[in-house]
Amino acid sequence: MIVRSKTPLRLGLAGGGTDVSPYSDLYGGYVLNVTINMYAYCTLEPTDDGKITFHAVDRDEVYTTDSKEYLEIDDTLILHKGVYNRIVKDYNGGKPLSFKMTTYSDAPAGSGLGTSSTMVVTILKAYAEWLNLPLGEYDLAYLAYEIERKDLKLSGGKQDQYAATFGGLNFMEFYSDDKVIVNPLRVKEWIKNELESSLVLFYTGTSRQSAKIIDEQIKNAQTKEEKSIEAMHAIKQGASIMKEALLKGDFDTFTQCVLDGWKAKKQMAKVITNNVIDDAYDFAIKHGAKAAKISGAGGGGFMMIIVDPVNKFSLMQALKELDGKVMDVKVVQEGTQAWIIY
Repeated sequence: MIVRSKTPLRLGLAGGGTDVSPYSDLYGGYVLNVTINMYAYCTLEPTDDGKITFHAVDRDEVYTTDSKEYLEIDDTLILHKGVYNRIVKDYNGGKPLSFKMTTYSDAPAGSGLGTSSTMVVTILKAYAEWLNLPLGEYDLAYLAYEIERKDLKLSGGKQDQYAATFGGLNFMEFYSDDKVIVNPLRVKEWIKNELESSLVLFYTGTSRQSAKIIDEQIKNAQTKEEKSIEAMHAIKQGASIMKEALLKGDFDTFTQCVLDGWKAKKQMAKVITNNVIDDAYDFAIKHGAKAAKISGAGGGGFMMIIVDPVNKFSLMQALKELDGKVMDVKVVQEGTQAWIIY
């Protein structure tokens, strides 16, 4: 028996950062995101040799140990270990499991597409399929959030786990006591096509600042630093305005929301942008882009660029001059999926 899962990465359109506590607890957060045709993958092969093997192909990391109830969290494949520990404790009566797990992602960690959370979800989905666990979408997303943010104490928000689990174009609401509401947007097919046709992704390089940025946002929210809080309020309002614009197919307003959102985002923490990002942004605008912003916490990763579809090809060609990677992406509706091969 072989269990496989695949889970889509997400593109943050608006509201990113307002899903992070304590801002979301104090004021409520709104995030608009969409899943794209880039994935995190997991293959789980049950064994009877009393061993556990994790192989993260994209990271070139292998971890092997005897089957045990709890795996120590060190600096090797902590997401894999964190999920295993919770599954054994909560869903397998503390009894160790024996298997080989192979994982990889279409985007590197620090890309701003929610890669870490998406990996947690895809690993969880494989276990759920293997062990036939009664986990609905909200259950799976919340469990992924708990493992990443509470068990492993990794800084970040809540949107990534829910986007990966539900899939599609969603307007999400975040409140105190970990309350999350996922509102799938039913946009007309022409609107989805226009959004896809207007999108270009440009990879500026892996961000090594995301945890630092998020920690600064948390501190600013805790101390109610005025400039940062006002920026967060603007970003939250922008998500609501962008949602209405997309439902109506108003792409002028959508583009303005991206411009305003990036301007406000840069006020949230000091290291959200840098010379590489600023230069790529200016280059894109000079070569026909209408708006752009960094997806994720900032400091690097993928830049989401909005362009008139008639200028898309020439912009993508021009961006190849820069030291980065240009990508054309598609919107996908399906969230995390798993299947068994006998």
